[in-house]
Amino acid sequence: SHDCLSTQFGGEPMSYTRFSIARQTDGDNSHVEMKLSADDEEGGEVGRPEHLHASMPPPRRSGKNLCFLIIAAVLLLLIGFLIGYLSYRGRMQMASRCVDGSGRCETTPTASYLADDTDTEQEVISGPPVFYWPDLRKSLSVKLSARRLEDSLRQRTNPHSFEAGQSEDESTASYIHEQFTSFLLDEVWNDEHYIKLQVKDSSNNRVSIVEDGKEEELESPDAYVAYSNTDVVEGRPVYVNYGRKDDFQKIKLRVSLNGTIIIFRAGKITLAEKVANAKEAGAVGALMYLDPYDYRNTDALVPFGHAHLGTGDPFTPGFPSFNHTQFPPVESSGLPRIAVQTISSQAVARLFSKMQGEECLSEWKGGVMGCKVMLSNTSKMTVKLRVNNVMVDRKILNIFGAIKGSEEPDRYVVIGAQRDSWGPGAAKAGVGTAMLLELARVISDIVKNEGYKPRRSIIFASWSAGEYGAVGATEWLEGYSATLHAKAFTYINLDAAVLGSNHMKISASPLLYTLLERTMKGVTDPMKDSQSLYDRVGSDWVKTVVPLGLDNAAFPFLAYSGVPVVSFGFYNKDEEYPFLDTTQDTVENLKMTDNLYALMRAAAEVAGQIALRLTHDHELFLDFERYSEELLAFQEKFLPYSQDVKALGLTLNWLFFARGDFQRATDALRRDIANSDRENRIVRRALNDRIMKVEYDFLSPYLSPKDAPFRHIFFGRGSHTLQSLLENLQLLRTNRDSVDMNMLKEQLALATWTIKGAANALVGDIWDTDNEF
Repeated sequence: SHDCLSTQFGGEPMSYTRFSIARQTDGDNSHVEMKLSADDEEGGEVGRPEHLHASMPPPRRSGKNLCFLIIAAVLLLLIGFLIGYLSYRGRMQMASRCVDGSGRCETTPTASYLADDTDTEQEVISGPPVFYWPDLRKSLSVKLSARRLEDSLRQRTNPHSFEAGQSEDESTASYIHEQFTSFLLDEVWNDEHYIKLQVKDSSNNRVSIVEDGKEEELESPDAYVAYSNTDVVEGRPVYVNYGRKDDFQKIKLRVSLNGTIIIFRAGKITLAEKVANAKEAGAVGALMYLDPYDYRNTDALVPFGHAHLGTGDPFTPGFPSFNHTQFPPVESSGLPRIAVQTISSQAVARLFSKMQGEECLSEWKGGVMGCKVMLSNTSKMTVKLRVNNVMVDRKILNIFGAIKGSEEPDRYVVIGAQRDSWGPGAAKAGVGTAMLLELARVISDIVKNEGYKPRRSIIFASWSAGEYGAVGATEWLEGYSATLHAKAFTYINLDAAVLGSNHMKISASPLLYTLLERTMKGVTDPMKDSQSLYDRVGSDWVKTVVPLGLDNAAFPFLAYSGVPVVSFGFYNKDEEYPFLDTTQDTVENLKMTDNLYALMRAAAEVAGQIALRLTHDHELFLDFERYSEELLAFQEKFLPYSQDVKALGLTLNWLFFARGDFQRATDALRRDIANSDRENRIVRRALNDRIMKVEYDFLSPYLSPKDAPFRHIFFGRGSHTLQSLLENLQLLRTNRDSVDMNMLKEQLALATWTIKGAANALVGDIWDTDNEF
């Protein structure tokens, strides 16, 4: 007798199959295959390709009724499977959807709401409530309170200084510890460091004019510059604008600077960089003032500052300042070795009036009348500078609170703010500290009372000794460097977040550009309620990103530890906040800023959204592909010098090949993510580990952290950076004889192999890497 199906369809017996889609490991998601097995009725394991093909001839029967029954059973089986599969796939797409930033369809849950393989679809899933990103973002926005920010800022109404390690700083540390405890954070602790600080002696430093053998005091201010050389020096005064390298190049063409005392105005670069430039030019001393053109209403004000070209305790470079550590007898190479003091613009005006020499260049003239570059050739006048600062040993406290992650508690987002200040420090430290406490309160409330379970941990940090060069933050990084580079994946800096209202100041790692842009689209501009912060900065905002300076606590996180960072705030682009680092940095003066507390709240919302988003999603929201664009931008700058390098018997091709390898590595990682099972925690963690190490892998591994602490080839300091390599290439055309060929060869080699190493690390396992370009 004929086969039943053969009888019905007029052919030979056919194998029948069940419909399934298998994602292929090579990235092709279009492969459709049929399989026989019916034991995967609940949907099978997501993302795993299956290649089961089988045929089973149906039993031979006489009679059409039995054939119809078999056909009906097969059709019912297919229909049932299709219904189950489409339902399962729809829920998986809902769980992994990502949108353009509006948040309308962002629905990634904090914990899978899918049943285990052994559960049926009808069972109720126990566990924490599902938090979708739009709901979490809304909860943060609703709970942030401008009134509470105002209450916290009142803590800085004390007119006294909050100097690191002193009573006001310690009492503020105790208050923050108590607040963290009251917020029911999972962990609250202190971290002690024993550091050396330079402070003013019992008598003020003194600046004098010496003329015809007579000494006349020009000024003896209360302010001082930490880490100045303690000395009495005398020299001819020379004005060098902002003290930038370009300014020194212009003046050195006209006069020798050996043995001089340099005068420069504040701004553009840090005081430590100005002093380093003066020392390099041969000066024996330096004076800095607040020019009324840049800093309004500051004629009598004298700023505090520090002259260490670096961060951390300069007397334990590369080592943590823990108690009982056997410190080697070494000092930071960033110490100035010349005498430095700050003075008022009033004092500078009196000095200019006595110089009787060449007038300033038109572009060098500021708000001080009678600007002079140097003395006349016949003048015998000199300036004498007495600095009698003293070294002291201080114990400082960093205060921490943590909300532990539910899935990866050993992965941290760190949110930090400086606590200490010279003077009241309302803008410098008060704003950031208030935002830190408010974010800790709100995020803890969302976790404890609404049931949100962050995948990863959030650490809140209050730093001490920030005024001396991010000492508290740097010593923490040095003390736990072996741990932090593998566990901390973002640092969010809150310092000086409101210094004006008209513009936004953004400094960030390229890894965070995409997240920052999406965040700004979701935060309302407090100055224009109908617009977002993104509307204010525009689509080309990346071009306005400000490079991180040594005066930013985020700098050592990025350049020393290789942790992605973001520092965000409001300021007035063409007008410096005049009272920063002075005794007039008070709450009353800060309140003259329009919509102060609304601006603080907006800045806190940006920081809070970034922290929550980084602890919410399955995949770390770090745009690792952005560095391909940064490398390509440098390649375009290097390319014009290819022939100059070739004439030396060298080539830039290996550097370009390494960039290509990094591009291919990012493409490979993106494919691996697309083809992965996002519900598999082991796979997800392995992929996230590759993402979070991208920044760290741009720290040159061929340098000692002790000798060159800022090893980042994009954002570090030293000859190993891509910027330093570019400057050397430019010298091949302008001043070839000044180029050290051995250094150029070393620069090319270090840059090439650092980029190649970053590419290999991004690829993943050792068997996927090689040393070929």
